[in-house]
Amino acid sequence: MGVVSYKLDGDIGIIRINKPPVNALGIEVRKGLCEVITAAQSDASKALLILGEGRMFTAGADITEFGKPRLDPSLLEVLNCIENSSKPVLAAIHGTTMGGGVELSLCCHYRCAVPGARLGLPEVKLGILPGAGGTQRAPRVMGVNDALEMISSGRPLTAQEALEKGLIDRVIEGDLLQGAIAFCRQLISEKAPLRRIRDITINPKDAPAEVFEKWRKQLAKRSRGQIAPLHIVNCIEAAVTLPMDEGLARERELFDVCMASPQSAAMRHMFFAQREAAKVMGLARDTPLRQVNSAAVIGAGTMGGGIAMNFANAGIPVTILEINDQALERGFSVIRKNYGITVSKGKMSEAVMQTKLGLISGTTRYDDLAKVDIVIEAVFEDIELKKKIFGKLDAVCKPGAILATNTSYQDINLIAEVTQRPEDVIGLHFFSPANVMKLLEVVRSDKTADDVLATCMKLARTIGKIPVVARVCYGFIGNRMLRFYGRESQLCLIEGASPWKIDKVMQSFGMAMGPFAVYDLAGLDIGYAARKALSNEDKGDPRAYCISDAIAEKGRFGQKSGAGYYQYDPQTRGRTEDPSIMAIVEEQAKAQGVTRREISDEEIVHRLVHALINEGARILEEGIAQRSSDIDVIYVFGYGFPISRGGPMHYADHVGLKRVYKTICDFHETLGSDHWAPAPLLKKLANEGGSFSEWEK
Repeated sequence: MGVVSYKLDGDIGIIRINKPPVNALGIEVRKGLCEVITAAQSDASKALLILGEGRMFTAGADITEFGKPRLDPSLLEVLNCIENSSKPVLAAIHGTTMGGGVELSLCCHYRCAVPGARLGLPEVKLGILPGAGGTQRAPRVMGVNDALEMISSGRPLTAQEALEKGLIDRVIEGDLLQGAIAFCRQLISEKAPLRRIRDITINPKDAPAEVFEKWRKQLAKRSRGQIAPLHIVNCIEAAVTLPMDEGLARERELFDVCMASPQSAAMRHMFFAQREAAKVMGLARDTPLRQVNSAAVIGAGTMGGGIAMNFANAGIPVTILEINDQALERGFSVIRKNYGITVSKGKMSEAVMQTKLGLISGTTRYDDLAKVDIVIEAVFEDIELKKKIFGKLDAVCKPGAILATNTSYQDINLIAEVTQRPEDVIGLHFFSPANVMKLLEVVRSDKTADDVLATCMKLARTIGKIPVVARVCYGFIGNRMLRFYGRESQLCLIEGASPWKIDKVMQSFGMAMGPFAVYDLAGLDIGYAARKALSNEDKGDPRAYCISDAIAEKGRFGQKSGAGYYQYDPQTRGRTEDPSIMAIVEEQAKAQGVTRREISDEEIVHRLVHALINEGARILEEGIAQRSSDIDVIYVFGYGFPISRGGPMHYADHVGLKRVYKTICDFHETLGSDHWAPAPLLKKLANEGGSFSEWEK
């Protein structure tokens, strides 16, 4: 079988796409489709049927061709060939069909799919928009609002949703080939017309200008500076106001704008970075995996309960251990509440919720963990407590069980040392809320066995996480860098800015939340308590924590107490600026001998982001991170760094390491802090004209 094959089944011409693994619409597939569609116009067929071999119809465009010279025939030429066929063409869809695959189906005259199929136009997640007619044809069959929602979110539809919204014509129960052939024969017998979507017009009264303005406002808020979502609105508006060919030209024009933008380059970088992060350097691909059919979590707090939900969501039975029944019940009540919220939003049925809850059990006895395949400790950050727990686990858990700690920064080598099986110990650093956040730092200790590491990387994907490997150091990758970002936010505050100015500046840069809103969300009491246990020398520069301590000492711990850097509404938790905070800031500045000054937006961004970059360079050179793109994945999916900027290391490469290095040198000179000493790797790459993405240790 060739990449595209063709054969007659009576009066049905069957076209099969066979380009493993995902039938991407690369040059070979495009040429093959054009050739067979053209040839079929003069044979004995009365209808044509397009199917995909393997696990899907087609995943869409070949992303490896992005940014390269165009090869003919283009996808647009292929789609014109299909749409202009003199014989009806039916797309028979299975698996996950995305982007260009959906656009191809929309150029067919009819579409059907199996119940398990999913269809989507996810280009927005790569910083672009559908460039082969998706923004012009989808609203013509779905309606403007449904097309705007699907394309601007990138969320795929189930086959049933696609049927209800008009994206497909029939759901085929049973064998797809036989059902699709029967559909073709029905079309032939009924002399069905060549139903071209391009011939449909949208009544402008059904989609007035106010509709598009409403979507622009929503997306400007939701997408935080991304250009593709707003251009999607422009394209779909063109589908209403312009003839088809002019709308297609407008779509292509804005597609090219998006494709040429730094945002798309950054988001495509993240697409590949996620896949690279799953690959562990030096770990053989055929490393055997341990079976994980059951799990346990130590601690039923917010983190422990969220971790347990991940396993239940994946269908893996999980036992939660707590010190007493009351603590267990508190934990279970939060789990039930979290699932209940999902049910109330219509995203889960009551029956499914009960099934998931049935997979979660509780105990107060370590002996009940004797047979589980993996245990994840999720208690608070006390190294001695963690050692004590691992000593107990070492005594009761079966040989081969994986012993994991959810620590955010503790030395996992020290935790592993208390066991007789350090090779079975690993760090699994979940991010809060653990049942929502996608990132998982997989921390490899000095003695972690290869099969334990390989198993945890696979397990992460099973429970819906994006895993990134880190080596052991204080804070690993994410939290180690966060210390420097946090330090600069506090120093900018005491030197002249306000919390809300810093937050607004960083949100304008694209961060999901500003640093002070994050502090309030996490709780100011946590950092305050941790610092109380340290010596003044270990605390570091008092300018970087004195304001936070002063606020905490007034009982303002953040959202949980109704006030922190901001004031919070007790019902909605909405935050408002609190001018009384500035009196505290000015008082502490005076006590520390700081003369406050005006700090520009640019300085705020440069200090906070360059602090991340500089420490990221040290982490990369030390081998704590495998590659710079792993750092980017951690910061985008764990810390809210804007995906449209590609993570801090990609952002640095985009800005240019010479410029980044000069800025850091300027800060080192003007701010006079050892923290601003340029990382050796940054200095080396800047002088050599190199980049983080190309550097290998």
